[in-house]
Amino acid sequence: MEDLQIIELYFSRDEQALRETADKYGAYCMAVSMNILHSEPDAEECVNDTWLRTWNSIPPTRPASLKLFLARIARNLSLNRHRALHADKRNRDLEVSLTELEACFPAPDDLPEGKATPVMDALNDFLAAQPKEDRVIFVQRYWYSLSAAQIAEDQGISENTVWVRLHRTREKLRDYLTERGFRL
Repeated sequence: MEDLQIIELYFSRDEQALRETADKYGAYCMAVSMNILHSEPDAEECVNDTWLRTWNSIPPTRPASLKLFLARIARNLSLNRHRALHADKRNRDLEVSLTELEACFPAPDDLPEGKATPVMDALNDFLAAQPKEDRVIFVQRYWYSLSAAQIAEDQGISENTVWVRLHRTREKLRDYLTERGFRL
């Protein structure tokens, strides 16, 4: 079933929307959640919560991309679950990947009226201008939380190449945001 048809099922409050969503995007959302949690039961719980959150969000929201809408919900739920489960002990890979980006973005207090939208727009513009290989590596690391080893295997490059490309892309991003007036 096409995404627009699934969204229409949500708008008509037809429970078939949940079945169609799970059939089409269940494995994808599970992969997003597993990359963060590394625990099948916790990931399954987040994916089930994703369906509930989606049911409660559509309507009124009409997502332009159902796949990305679901991924964002699954990712945010998984990150929240990770924080709750590891309040005392940190998942080093996830914490490191998030820390790597901290120097590239302004503090929330430095944003106009505390809104992240201008930064997200700038990030999207920046990524759109990057070579496809660098963009894919960046998204795999910082959106899907893949390890450098997983990215290297997926891209058919060395792990060192992944680290170098990530470092250079972060440097370019920092320069790009600074040039656009963001205080980092």
